[in-house]
Amino acid sequence: MKTTTGAALFLAVLATGLMAGLFAAFAYAVMPGLGKGGDRTFVEAMRNINKVILNGWFLTPFAGALLVLALAAVGAWTSGEHRVFWWVIAALVLYVVMFAVTGGINVPLNDRLAAGELPQTTGALAAARERFESSWVAWNVVRALAATGSFACAAWGLVLYGRSTG
Repeated sequence: MKTTTGAALFLAVLATGLMAGLFAAFAYAVMPGLGKGGDRTFVEAMRNINKVILNGWFLTPFAGALLVLALAAVGAWTSGEHRVFWWVIAALVLYVVMFAVTGGINVPLNDRLAAGELPQTTGALAAARERFESSWVAWNVVRALAATGSFACAAWGLVLYGRSTG
């Protein structure tokens, strides 16, 4: 079980790190950059990003992190690595927060922005952007912080695991 726990922890650190990096990059580069553009550019770009992101490169770490965090938690507990277990549980809770924000807030906003044809008038584009941008950006910061916290807890759990088995 120790080998499985170590492998699961390693994969958890990798997956949570990838997700934290993605959401953080949106927070400090992508959205501020798109925010400088006009309404048509913003709406078109976000609609396109939200279409193309649904691929295996995204979905594997996004969903896989839940699985490997749970596996690492079970492995840490059953092997008596209780200090590691609590850090993995913290990582899992924070990841679930990120997952819930994504599924409960960001994805529905994405779906509303993508609904129907691309607005053609200046006013309709501005209204679509207004209903989307500020809320999406704020909640993306929340999920970036939760994912980063998850990554940090998983990484510390891996450090502790390495110390106890090394």
